[in-house]
Amino acid sequence: MPDSVALDPVDLHILRLLQNDARTTYRELAAEVGVAPSTCLDRVARLRRSGVILGHRLRLDPARIGRGLEALLLVQVRPHRRELIGPFVERIRALPESRAFFHLTGPDDYLVHVAVAGPADLQRLVLDEFTSRREVARVETRLIFQQWECGPLLPPSEGARAPESQPGSPAP
Repeated sequence: MPDSVALDPVDLHILRLLQNDARTTYRELAAEVGVAPSTCLDRVARLRRSGVILGHRLRLDPARIGRGLEALLLVQVRPHRRELIGPFVERIRALPESRAFFHLTGPDDYLVHVAVAGPADLQRLVLDEFTSRREVARVETRLIFQQWECGPLLPPSEGARAPESQPGSPAP
């Protein structure tokens, strides 16, 4: 695993704000954080160079582009050998329906988040792109009814707990 990068409270504030809105200007960011715009620009550049900030992404509404059905596919690959895994991973990542792809521990080897137009497209995808492959032993499908974004990703702080579990907080 890569080494952690030391982040001070200003860095953490910048990361929190950019994760909430990556289009925030340096001037707005600097004003919110309480530093000069040039300092803010230098800090963001350092966060990029150090690999903390990996990039910026545009989020789309899958339903508005004709992919209103989302699912999670749990995939078992047998035998689980490197020479089979490489081509499998490349193929699944290249599918236009694939949104995210995870290599797992446990009984399932992979979790694939897909977005398709409807049930017939999901069936076609599973049959034509997954179960038709020799190395795929099993595919289990879970439909996604709804999903939520979570808060910004920040490094763990010693002794930190979720707000609802802190002493003195009202019960949820």
